[in-house]
Amino acid sequence: MLIGRHSFIRQNKLSDVAGRIDYISNPKRQEHLYATYQTEGATPEFWKNLARENQLDFKTSGSAGKCIEGREFIIALPESFVQYRADDVLRLFTEIFHKRYDVECTAALHHNKTKTNYHIHLIFSERKLLPEPDVKIASRSVFFDETGKRVRTKKEITGEDGQIRKGCTVIKKGEVYESHLFTTKDTRFKGEPFLREIKEVYTELINHHISDPEQHLKVFDKNSVYLPTKKIGKNNPKEDEIKADNAARQEWNRTADMALLSG
Repeated sequence: MLIGRHSFIRQNKLSDVAGRIDYISNPKRQEHLYATYQTEGATPEFWKNLARENQLDFKTSGSAGKCIEGREFIIALPESFVQYRADDVLRLFTEIFHKRYDVECTAALHHNKTKTNYHIHLIFSERKLLPEPDVKIASRSVFFDETGKRVRTKKEITGEDGQIRKGCTVIKKGEVYESHLFTTKDTRFKGEPFLREIKEVYTELINHHISDPEQHLKVFDKNSVYLPTKKIGKNNPKEDEIKADNAARQEWNRTADMALLSG
C-alpha cells in the first residue's frame, strides 16, 4: 500500500490586501508569473474601498491586533499541470470559488524562483458590495474620540482648555456620520468547516485532471495514524532539524503502512 501525497492548500489572513495583490500580480516582483485573473467586480477601486471600510470598522470596534482586510489561499499544483494553459487553469480555480461563495476574487499563477513549486494565490473578500450605499445622517451632533469610538457627549472629547482634543471628531446635525459600501463580514470564512470544505473541493478538482489514480492527492486527516511532513521555507535556519523530523515522520508512516497491511 502506498501513502498518497497530501494536497497543500493554506489560508492566510491579509492585513494589506492591496499590497498583497500587487505582490502576486506584478511581473516586476515575480520572476515566474504565468497568469493573473480577477472576477468582474474585483477592480483596484473595489479592494481600496474594501480595505478602507475594514480599517474603519476595525478602529471603531476597538479590537486588538491587526485588521484583516481580506483572505488568501495558496494552492499547490502538481507539476503535471504545466501542460495546461495557465490562463485556463487560473480561471477554472478562481471561478469555482467565485460561483460557490459569491465573493470577489483576484488570483495569480506562479512558479517559485527555483521552479519547484507550481502554485496559485487566490485572494478573496469576506464582504460583498451593497446594492446601494448605506448612509446614515446625523439627526443631532455625533462625537467620536481619538480611537474612532462614538461617545455620547461633547464633554467626553473636550480637554481641560475647553477645546476638542486632537484626533477627536464632531459630526454636525444633518451631516453624514457613517456610511457603508459593503455587507458585514461573512463569518463562515473564519470557521474550520469552510477550510476543510475548500481543501476537499480543490483536491477533488486537482485529481480530476490527473489521469493516473496512483498520483491522486488526498486531504490530510489530522485524526489518521499518518503524520504530515513539514514544508521547509527558503533560508530556514532549522532546515536540518526539519529534514530529520520529516525523515522520522516518513519512517513512522511506512511503519503504519506495514501495520495496516498486517492487521
